[in-house]
Amino acid sequence: MTHRADVTAVGVAPRVAGCPAMAWSPDPDALRGRVAVVAGATRGAGRGIAAALGEAGATVVCTGRTTGTTRSEYDRAETIEETAALVTSLGGVGVAEVVDHLDQEQVRHLADRVRADHGHVDVLVNDIWGGELLKGGPAQWNTPIWEHDLDDGLRILRLAIETHLVTSHFLLPLVVDRPGGLLVEVTDGTTRYNASNYRISVYYDLATVSVNRLAFSQGHELAPHDGTAVSITPGFLRSEMMLDVFGVDEEHWRDAVDPARGEQGLPVAPSHFALSESPRYVGRAVAALAADPERARWNQQSVTSGELALVYGFTDVDGSRPDVWRYLETGGSPK
Repeated sequence: MTHRADVTAVGVAPRVAGCPAMAWSPDPDALRGRVAVVAGATRGAGRGIAAALGEAGATVVCTGRTTGTTRSEYDRAETIEETAALVTSLGGVGVAEVVDHLDQEQVRHLADRVRADHGHVDVLVNDIWGGELLKGGPAQWNTPIWEHDLDDGLRILRLAIETHLVTSHFLLPLVVDRPGGLLVEVTDGTTRYNASNYRISVYYDLATVSVNRLAFSQGHELAPHDGTAVSITPGFLRSEMMLDVFGVDEEHWRDAVDPARGEQGLPVAPSHFALSESPRYVGRAVAALAADPERARWNQQSVTSGELALVYGFTDVDGSRPDVWRYLETGGSPK
């Protein structure tokens, strides 16, 4: 169910039905003085969320495994230090923390450092994933459980679920020590969509559903502390890895849907990639929630970046308001 805000937040302008999107820019002080921890902020949605919190003025502790000297199994160039620097360049305060969220002692020490340096956490974002290589590409999708590699499948669940549980266990005490805290669980697909659609494999399907449920169950536990838990899904995300798959960059991403690329031996994105979104879009959704004094109305709910854009009025970096989930839920094909 979509909620309509009576007041705007994070520098938004109200959207008038039937009219083009209005010019929007972030309020650089909307979250000034607030402290956020974005767990899993090296790239993708996590980096986008950290950046959007930064452009709203927040102090953002950015965690991840890849640094200038050490890489995760993704073996990619993006680093957690780069994310923290981006936060600072956008007007916030970025802090890089190297953490493997499957390692309980590392997460415990993270909580100790955050407590010592900041005293409190206003926003905790659980965006840890790291299972993209294990998930595989379309050729590996729909592999039945009896043929799927068991160790890979169980690691998907550990990366997608156990990491979130460990992080909440150690960091939520810093959220509930004051009223008004926000926990955001990042997943792929809404509760409604995932309830009626098989998602790639038994393991990935279970992971996506479980993270939505984590927001529901933790929201129940946060409510007595005047806290809020929400699960959010981006749409078709133009992450660094996705852009690489289609051989484009952010500036030229629309080229990926051109059928003529196939004649040149280049990858062609599915048609609904035209409704894709940058990682900053879901980040602005999280920033809008964090700045909303009435965010408790969203407690235990499953939402999308596109849905919240209609409520709060923010736009993607190109001024658009894509909503691929609405397209898919009204009969559009993901193929």
